[in-house]
Order: sequence, then C-alpha cells, then structure tokens
Amino acid sequence: MNEAFGSFVRRRREELARTRDGYSVRGMAKMLDIQPSYISKIERNEVKPPSEETIIRLAKVLDLDPNMLLALAGKVSAELRSIIVKRPALFAELIRQMKEQPDEAILRVVREVRDGKW
Repeated sequence: MNEAFGSFVRRRREELARTRDGYSVRGMAKMLDIQPSYISKIERNEVKPPSEETIIRLAKVLDLDPNMLLALAGKVSAELRSIIVKRPALFAELIRQMKEQPDEAILRVVREVRDGKW
C-alpha cells in the first residue's frame, strides 16, 4: 500500500460517509474527541500521523484493523513490538522470508499457526 496515511483516512471516511451518518470531518472529530481542524490536517497529510492511541481509536471508528492502520502510519503497536522483542532474530528472519511471498502463502502460514496444524 503506497497511499499516504492521511489520504487513506480521508478516502475511508468518505466511503463510510456515503452509507452512514456522522462521517463528516466534524462528525468523525466528535467521535474521536479531537478538533476537526486536526482531522483535516491529517487527511491533507499536513501533519505526521497521530499517536498510537489515536490511530487505534481512528481504526475503530473507520472499521479498520488497527495494526494495518498503524503500519500505514509507519508504526508498530506496543503489543506487536513486545512480541517481536522477545525473539527479534526469529521474527526478523520470518519477515525477510515472507516479504516476497504472495498473500495466499502468508495466509496459509497464519492459518496453520492459528489452528496448531504443524
């Protein structure tokens, strides 16, 4: 995904606004308890992406996976960071090996791990 964080947020908010009430800039700002001008600046990529806490709240309001939105912002959640820090060499190697694999291959690995089928 090469889209800028703010542009992605704006596009997603506008998609939701077509089918749901309250997804104007002001409406979303109210849901997040932040200033509408700040949302506007985020959407125009005039400021850096917000804090992890705000991105997680934003993901909930936009019906998105928080880790995906954090990654788009160039961040990793504290939860994932703590998991990686426990075995950094193994996770680094796993990510390197998976970086060129198609989504289907990665999903297969995720399902096998989740289901415990080794």
